[in-house]
Amino acid sequence: MGKVSEDKHKNIKNLVKLNDELENYFRNTVIPQLFVDADLILRKFTPPAMKHFNLSSADVGRHIEEIYNNIRYPTIIENIKEVIESKQDLEKEIQTTDKMWYQMNILPYLIQKENKANGVIITFVDITDRIESLKRYEKLNLRYENIIYSVAHDFKGPLSNLEGLIKMLKDVPDHKKEDSKMIINMVGLSVRYLRKAIEELTDFNMESNDSAGAVERVNFEDIVEDVQLALKDKIYETDAKVITEFKVSDVGFSRKNIRSIVYNLLSNAIKYKVPDRVPEILIKTEKLNDYILMSVRDNGRGIAEDKQEIIFSRHTRISHDVEGTGVGLFIVKRMVEDGGGKIEVESSLGEGSTFKVYLKK
Repeated sequence: MGKVSEDKHKNIKNLVKLNDELENYFRNTVIPQLFVDADLILRKFTPPAMKHFNLSSADVGRHIEEIYNNIRYPTIIENIKEVIESKQDLEKEIQTTDKMWYQMNILPYLIQKENKANGVIITFVDITDRIESLKRYEKLNLRYENIIYSVAHDFKGPLSNLEGLIKMLKDVPDHKKEDSKMIINMVGLSVRYLRKAIEELTDFNMESNDSAGAVERVNFEDIVEDVQLALKDKIYETDAKVITEFKVSDVGFSRKNIRSIVYNLLSNAIKYKVPDRVPEILIKTEKLNDYILMSVRDNGRGIAEDKQEIIFSRHTRISHDVEGTGVGLFIVKRMVEDGGGKIEVESSLGEGSTFKVYLKK
């Protein structure tokens, strides 16, 4: 009997020591943890869990349904039951209703002899900063992609202009010096536009922070004038009339992006003209609730109603008799939405289109 009593006393002593060690662990861990038994009763939690989820000692012994609102993750009860039934670990990234992100691990507390789960231990690791960093990188990657598309798309126009003007210059008879001077002047304007765009790209690549769409005060009149210079030969060829009506003069936006938006919309308004009809384009700005609305209205071919959504998709072209890559409006939509705005189109076949660009104030 003495030997049995001594062993029993030793086991109790070991259990007390183990319990003290567990208590010490729970007191000193920096990770929010909950211990929930098989009946979904909260049995224990670490001090960080108390702080993160606003728990108190009075919550020990309560059913998890009574306190799951504190944890601010609606499916936690389902996840606990799943782990208890399957006896398998569950790991997932979750966002709580207070917009925090956690790496949540639910581990079954197994009774080895009976091979059943007597509860779970839930661990929460705050990964909000990591998720936010990933979002910033994703946003930056999208902006880099926008830059690449802009280079591929917006540079083609001026380069095509230069090729056409050089060909015209070669064909001008020697005695028509005035015509030569005019063409040389137009070549100079196209070169100026290209140089300006390249300089902005160089400035962007030298930035060390997330400034792919750096906001600055941009004047609409300056931008439209700049774009008209870049499209001067197209305007000259078609006799296009560009009318402006600026009720709002300035906007806070990326200069490079707003110029690309105007360039694409104005270029399209000229390209998709009706044969034997002089293109007339009206560019307007006005205040509208939380936005500055810039609209570009033309009298061109128009867009069929069932095509008005897909024109903003990548590599989508609805007219194949006009040169293009099908990425212009895709770029425009991305740039507008990246700045917190939106773009819409209203159009009638044979009458023209109005693109409405809502820029966040």
